[in-house]
Amino acid sequence: MKTRHFGMKISTASLFFFCSVLFAVKPAWSSDVPGVDVMQLSAEYWIQKLEKPHTPLLSPTEITQYNQALIESSPHVADPLLVSETLSKQTLLTMTQSIRKPPSSPRFYADGQPVTKTDYEAYEGNIDLAQISNENAIRYGLVVKRASLRKYPTSDRVFNAEMDTDLDRFQESGIFPGAAVAILLTSKDKKWLLVQAYHYVAWIAADTVAIGDKQRIADYVNAENFLLVTGSKINTNYVPDLPAISQLQLDMGVRLPVVPQADIPDQLYGQNPYSSHVVYLPTRDDSGALHIVKVMIARSNDVHLGYLPFTTANIVTQAFKFLGERYGWGHDYNGRDCTGFVSEIYQSFGILMPRNSGAQGNSESGINFRFDEAADKHEKLTTLSTLQVGDLIYIPGHVLMYLGEEKGVPYVIHDVKGLAYFDTKGEFYRGTLNGVAVTPLLPLQVSETKSYLESTYNIKRIR
Repeated sequence: MKTRHFGMKISTASLFFFCSVLFAVKPAWSSDVPGVDVMQLSAEYWIQKLEKPHTPLLSPTEITQYNQALIESSPHVADPLLVSETLSKQTLLTMTQSIRKPPSSPRFYADGQPVTKTDYEAYEGNIDLAQISNENAIRYGLVVKRASLRKYPTSDRVFNAEMDTDLDRFQESGIFPGAAVAILLTSKDKKWLLVQAYHYVAWIAADTVAIGDKQRIADYVNAENFLLVTGSKINTNYVPDLPAISQLQLDMGVRLPVVPQADIPDQLYGQNPYSSHVVYLPTRDDSGALHIVKVMIARSNDVHLGYLPFTTANIVTQAFKFLGERYGWGHDYNGRDCTGFVSEIYQSFGILMPRNSGAQGNSESGINFRFDEAADKHEKLTTLSTLQVGDLIYIPGHVLMYLGEEKGVPYVIHDVKGLAYFDTKGEFYRGTLNGVAVTPLLPLQVSETKSYLESTYNIKRIR
């Protein structure tokens, strides 16, 4: 029996084409962000440029003194537990008014319908100012899960005339589990609480706060032995029948008291806790009362016992843990914005900062390099040449963190929505970043007629 062999003639040209496709070199990495190479998108790249990256910049005692001076000098940072246990009618009215100033321009809902006078009256009606008496008892609480801080007691989203639905103008900020708040008012529908957080007065959903004894709350937030979340986000261990503590998200900067070893059982929620950190977490019952329970956080998570040492290496490392996270105006979208980004980084070292960029940039804390309207580019470039890693660069409505230099060009990392610059042909280009990004500073434009450099009004060094 003959065996037939089926063959195929392959030309030299076909073989060359096949091999060229198979072994083709992938195109070089590229993006529309000018002057950035993929190697610059790592913390290690910038850390290796530093001479003494692990030298402490401030001691824990100096950080405590820094925070105390900030609280005493800035109206934008407060200790909620220092809020008086009773407030006068005028004081409380002033605090409520501070958050709900009427907008200077029209607002719209997502469907394009305008927010009318009647709508605002409904929001105001839910505040129920009639409940305020001459003397008002203040309660205190702990946040039990990540929550939004709102301008009005509502989850309605509203936007300005540009209708950028990423920017909810009722969204003020965010707050994380374990944070203390002073409770000033309850909304008429009982679904919202007006609170003084350390960085803001705003409305928070009532089901995200546990109300308890002031001293117990103080003992909790001031615990000497605590676990600090150093990753961008982590989660508590899964607990099948307790959803309130199962897979609970904890963001960078959250600190939770550590359970003493003698109080840790061999079994906790059906799991041996030896390979986890066991910490105390605030929870609430159906009436809103505070209960503090034990939870586990797997040791594989990005956490640290106590605050991180305040070093340039740690500043850069913490910043890059957010790289690529989507921008979230006022901590919306389960993310953060430019000031939230820098605040959470510095919170890793126990350093407090005001909430908004203007409050940060205009505060007297730290070492400030301020520019008046007469300052020219040369003056600003001269100051830029003296910057240290972690310095904060402020333009109206935005803050950037200095990373270092590349061939004499200053680079920054920031949480930013837009991208604009003049391309190599001199044409104005407008794109989007909408997240935490590494960029050179000098090409960036606020608009076609004004650069980031021209807009810079202060550079702050936290020391």
